[in-house]
Amino acid sequence: MELYDVIIIGSGPAGLSAGIYSARSALRTLIITGRAIGGQAALTAEIENYPGFPEGISGMELTRLMQEQAKKFGAEIQMDEVISVNLKDHPFTITTYSGDYRCKALIIATGVSPRKLGVPGEEEFIGRGVSFCATCDGFFYKDQEVAVVGGGDSAVKEALYLTRFARKVYIIHRRDQLRAEAIIQARARQNERIEFILNSVVTEIVGKEKVEGVRIRNLKTGDESFLRVDGVFIYIGNTPNTSLFKGQIELDEQGYIVTDRAMHTSVPGVFAAGDVQEKVLAQVVTAAASGAIAAMEAEKFIARLEGREYPGRS
Repeated sequence: MELYDVIIIGSGPAGLSAGIYSARSALRTLIITGRAIGGQAALTAEIENYPGFPEGISGMELTRLMQEQAKKFGAEIQMDEVISVNLKDHPFTITTYSGDYRCKALIIATGVSPRKLGVPGEEEFIGRGVSFCATCDGFFYKDQEVAVVGGGDSAVKEALYLTRFARKVYIIHRRDQLRAEAIIQARARQNERIEFILNSVVTEIVGKEKVEGVRIRNLKTGDESFLRVDGVFIYIGNTPNTSLFKGQIELDEQGYIVTDRAMHTSVPGVFAAGDVQEKVLAQVVTAAASGAIAAMEAEKFIARLEGREYPGRS
């Protein structure tokens, strides 16, 4: 069983940033990617607010560059998925489909998964008209009509992206106002292909072989209606990917990992970064910053463990 200084679970901006800082500190570092490299950020069509890219950059390209940078400094990247962890004994043991690894410090950057509506037809039509990723599936709806469910930044950004392909995009939101940034809302309202259906919820996704439409209920009037669409893209929030850690580290009532400002969890030597612990501002820039902090704190932990002084850093 190989022993690493630092193992990072997750390969989104938090995990890759942690890998850059950890490997650059000459710590033997392993990043276990999960199902895909880049996390949710890699599925974002365009990121406009990450510093240093005034013209914007695709999430896929940004995370690709981060991956290259981590590898440049010596981080090992393993395309694998963690199936269990043992945080009760030190060094910690991480079990994947391909084998077991041990580490002196662990950084959890497992991110979040899209929350589902929980309505009839949703599960049945995943991959046949129900999607959680406009960047992945938007091309398949060229000259068709689609619905986006949600009113936050992700929902409105992806609705704008879908207008590149679809002839009509409906944004369905349960409130009378969107929650997205003002600048993004303004773009959406100026786009002739976007129509808003507010104060409304989807109660059923309807179809035979594939999605043919959605049933909608107006929350103010109680009226029910049917909207014919070819696809439904769901952006109603996320659920933290923390099932692996239940009973071993402290989670809050929503399942997010509880950390202090330095990314320490309730278990010494275990740190968490990115969306899996961030609830105030879940952005690429905050994920990257928390990953850097977690890596530096992991280096401090290992130095103390080995009886070494930790040098100051700028």
